[in-house]
Amino acid sequence: MSVARVTEISAMSSTGFEDAVQQAIARASQTLRGVSSAWVKEQRVQVENGQISQYQVNVMITFVLEDGDAPA
Repeated sequence: MSVARVTEISAMSSTGFEDAVQQAIARASQTLRGVSSAWVKEQRVQVENGQISQYQVNVMITFVLEDGDAPA
């Protein structure tokens, strides 16, 4: 049996949504062990002078909790 936790993170890219998602997952994987999936919850853009300047995603990252020794 495994137990997982979900945490929400936000990432931005000047390139596009896919790059922002890749950055979010890469960064989460540096800190969290057992990352197993990601769900893009929200996408939005920032606009400057009528042009998209930044792509932002909010991503729900799922990671499996490690088994630890139970306290006696």
